[in-house]
Amino acid sequence: MIENVINIHELIGKGYNRFWHNKQFYRVVKGSRGSKKSKTTALNFIYRMMEHSWANLLVIRRYSNTLRQSVYTDLKWAINRLGVASLWRTNDSLPELTYIPTGQKIIFRGLDDPLKLTSITVDNGSLCWAWFEEAYEIESEEKFRTVVESIRGSFPDPDYFKQITITFNPWSERHWLKRVFFDEDTREDDCFAITTTFRCNEWLDDGDRARYESLYRTNPRRARIVCDGDWGVADGLVYERFRVAEFDRLDVLKRATAVTNGLDFGYTHDPTAFVSVAVDEPNKRIYIMDELYKRGMSNKAIYDELSRMGYSKSPIIADSAEPKSIDELKALGLQRIKGAAKGKDSIMHGIQFIQGYEIVIDPRCVNFITEINNYTWSKDKDGNTINRPIDEFNHILDALRYAMEAIRNHKRLRTLSAGALGL
Repeated sequence: MIENVINIHELIGKGYNRFWHNKQFYRVVKGSRGSKKSKTTALNFIYRMMEHSWANLLVIRRYSNTLRQSVYTDLKWAINRLGVASLWRTNDSLPELTYIPTGQKIIFRGLDDPLKLTSITVDNGSLCWAWFEEAYEIESEEKFRTVVESIRGSFPDPDYFKQITITFNPWSERHWLKRVFFDEDTREDDCFAITTTFRCNEWLDDGDRARYESLYRTNPRRARIVCDGDWGVADGLVYERFRVAEFDRLDVLKRATAVTNGLDFGYTHDPTAFVSVAVDEPNKRIYIMDELYKRGMSNKAIYDELSRMGYSKSPIIADSAEPKSIDELKALGLQRIKGAAKGKDSIMHGIQFIQGYEIVIDPRCVNFITEINNYTWSKDKDGNTINRPIDEFNHILDALRYAMEAIRNHKRLRTLSAGALGL
């Protein structure tokens, strides 16, 4: 048998020594972008499972369709990084990973399929570890606790321990994660919680570091979140009447007085942002049904993606600052797209109109959730709030303003897309 000698310190680098060895029940990392938290966690689990023959791992994200291209890929990367690919069997279709010598498994589930969560069993050892990746997407503590309850039992080994690992980007101080794991008065007792930043990632290149550092000059508020891993501060939010909640889409659409969509153009630095909304006018409620949020999209790519999502025949109000893009999208097949009617103080008028509604957000619309939790009023040089929103965290919220133009103009837009119907 050929043995691989692995230098763990060289493998993971700096900043994660305590995390790597911690065995408390809750092990939590909030971190900035580029802080290598997901990659380090993936390496840690592969290494630990090969070390402890009784361990099996349950990996959780809010939605099952996000697992394959995120945490599953990270764990396969970790297997290759450790040079042990011959000892692991991959199953991309489930997905699932199996440590061949012992039959230990890494099982992947989404919180959108509760029946599959309640029936998890393993053939060898114990299902003793869980990893909640991108835990910020989990809108309620109750959903989290349901999974934690499945990590139970014991095993006759002196080294045996159970553990819940949680990794996420801290977009809002309103989130239950802050109260449960970071606030001194309310945090869990058996808990190890740290904050990491891009500075502990020695494998970032100079260009990546320069982009992070430039944020301190161009956008200090965003830098505190993206670079320092601090909580997004909810003080001075533009929209305060919102909540994240699951709802019956068909029931909402039956009651909706209008269904409309907005599109804000972007490319290199800013994302293209699309939002689909249903409006319940008698109850003054906006339901955020669907979103698209992506950089580097050509007009053809925008058309292809919106068509795939089921919006090719739907009314769409887009940023009128790009009439050429609107014309191209119409020629490609978005026949009902038109430009927004901008004018003097149109941003403030649109904001004030939307403030008259409660906004209910589908948990799958994670980019909308991030923006609305961080879209605040600007401040003057003395730190006083002024009546102008910041020019940040506003791409999909601009799309919402465009979509709501139809309601402001008293136009009924009842065409239901496949996307709005969840098909």
